[in-house]
Amino acid sequence: MLFYFRYLLKYLIAFILPLLVYLSFQWEEWASFIPFFYAFGFIPLLELFLRPDVSNPGLSEEEQLKANRIFDFLLLLAAGCQFGILWLFLKIMAVEMSNLTFVGHIMSMGLMCGVFGINVAHELGHRKSPFMQWTAKFLLMSSLYMHFFIEHNRGHHRYVATPLDPATARKGENIFFFWGRSMVFSWQSAWKLAAKSVQRKYGTTWSWHNEMLQFLTMQLVWLSLIFFLTSPKVFLAYLLAALLGCLLLESVNYIEHYGLLRKQLEDGSYERTRACHSWNSNHQWGRATLFELSRHSDHHYLASRKYQILRHHEEAPQLPTGYPGMILLAFLPPLWFKVMHSKLDEIRNPVSISRIG
Repeated sequence: MLFYFRYLLKYLIAFILPLLVYLSFQWEEWASFIPFFYAFGFIPLLELFLRPDVSNPGLSEEEQLKANRIFDFLLLLAAGCQFGILWLFLKIMAVEMSNLTFVGHIMSMGLMCGVFGINVAHELGHRKSPFMQWTAKFLLMSSLYMHFFIEHNRGHHRYVATPLDPATARKGENIFFFWGRSMVFSWQSAWKLAAKSVQRKYGTTWSWHNEMLQFLTMQLVWLSLIFFLTSPKVFLAYLLAALLGCLLLESVNYIEHYGLLRKQLEDGSYERTRACHSWNSNHQWGRATLFELSRHSDHHYLASRKYQILRHHEEAPQLPTGYPGMILLAFLPPLWFKVMHSKLDEIRNPVSISRIG
């Protein structure tokens, strides 16, 4: 019982964010930015002092964690929080407020779209259950990023750490350029994947069986409902919040595989994806907040592995700090390049680096 309680308590940390967002909607001026200060102030500062936890559950513990439905329930609870907070956001944004409060509320909702919208959808999208997958799709709809369901599962996981993957950041590429390249070419890749699939099955691209056409229709209907049931001001606020959520996701993409490449074999294919092809962080607060997203190597090793049993791999390259802190560092490209290129050199030349030390 104590074993489960420890893990349950750990992942309840994730729900601090929606609680703070809810409270920020009741506050004004700088207080409305509290969720942002928590995500990019408190957590990065905390993770500078907390030691990373590299421990893995034992085999028997892993089986128990995998079988316990409470961890699936937490994901569904997170989905409920996303839509509950979104409903409240659309309601309060119609009220008169200062420009500073307006921006604060948008940034708070943007965090929800990125963390509880896209990130939780990412976890659910790898499940085999149709219910879980549709929950993932609706969560992605709330952040206007439904193509991610196709591109991530069928594109990114196949081509990660190769020049063929839009979501793998190239060495020397700054985050701002990466945003545009990844967003545009990921959408394009999702369209090609969906078109190829429906063409093979039904002989035509323009079919309702084309998932991208389904997703575009769903998002258009969703946006139309918000537009006609609210106001232009609220509609604009929602678009900006969804955009922030998408940029948060792409910022995470940027740091997850920056500068890492798989070897190309003689036949043109690439070596199998290994733990060394993803950057990891074992900093516990960020891990819990993001439902273990930062144990990314194990996720790519076995995409169906549930978040609560993702494992640390010794060969996985480790980030200097957690994801929130690394995102902040990425916003300072010269400093990012200095830190990360040094880390890349350590990975590629471990003997020479150790001799220099």
